Amino acid sequence: MQVRAYAAADAERWDAFCAAAPGATFLHTRRFLSYHGERFIDRSLIVADGDDWLGVLPAAQCPSVRDRVASHPGLTYGGLIDAGGLRGEAMLRALRAAMQHYAAQGYRTLQYKAVPHLYQRAPTQDDLYALFRLDARRVRCELASTIALAHPLPLSGRRRRGGAKAQRAGLRYASGPQHAPALWTVLESNLRSRHGATPVHALEEIERLAALFPRQIGFDVALQNEQVVAGVVSFRCGDVLHLQYIAASDQGHAVAALDGLLLHLIEQARASGCRHFDLGTSNRDHGWVLNEGLHRFKSEFGAGGIACETYELELGRQSPAYPADRVHAPL
Repeated sequence: MQVRAYAAADAERWDAFCAAAPGATFLHTRRFLSYHGERFIDRSLIVADGDDWLGVLPAAQCPSVRDRVASHPGLTYGGLIDAGGLRGEAMLRALRAAMQHYAAQGYRTLQYKAVPHLYQRAPTQDDLYALFRLDARRVRCELASTIALAHPLPLSGRRRRGGAKAQRAGLRYASGPQHAPALWTVLESNLRSRHGATPVHALEEIERLAALFPRQIGFDVALQNEQVVAGVVSFRCGDVLHLQYIAASDQGHAVAALDGLLLHLIEQARASGCRHFDLGTSNRDHGWVLNEGLHRFKSEFGAGGIACETYELELGRQSPAYPADRVHAPL
């Protein structure tokens, strides 16, 4: 088993590998990663056995900590992606080899954003076991609100009433990239007034991404008198629909437009064969602070909690030995 740095000539094979890997989504592809341009110093790796690829690790140098490499600073999650060739001890060897590679380049830590299990088409959490064996430290944990569409938790009375209110207001629901500019106006105003923040993506960036992935990235809005009063940006990752942005104007809040729109999208996702409807996290400060109001709002649609975890590996040291005096508990 060897690891080597990713090269531009590997892009097509990388994306084909991700398409076959049960733990990958379109976020792991070079096509998606390339939209960052030169914002990050790429440090992605390929794990191989001769000419056979066993895994890929999308990674880049952290912009704020020069001696840290992360998988991936520009993604919600990263991780070492395999298509069946890195199971058990093989995953451990692959991660150890990646650590040695980065240590030789002068990095001191590797930050690892694990893929939440709901995005995996088949169980593929060997990396989490390997992180335990390598004495990784969990440095971040955020709580996402996700609906299991076949077995949702109860819809709250408040959300039912909101849906009925939106229906009485005569809202119309529409989809398509043509709604992106109006939605971004609502989103920017919402974030500025409520949080003093701006969207992670500028309008031009999200439009460029949507043009690259027209089947995966969607813009859904609620219209009142043909004016956008609420909307979301969704990422379709296999059989998961993830909401990347959620926003409503004051006018939209007055008629419960988000309630109506989200209930409409939940039913659409169920009808299209999605297993999960992911409303995203409600945290700040690396997960230490939970926006309880936002989390409650999302939960009331029938969502349960999913932990989104980030680990950190210290490079350039021996991994811990198994304690010789450990007593094995009987099965």
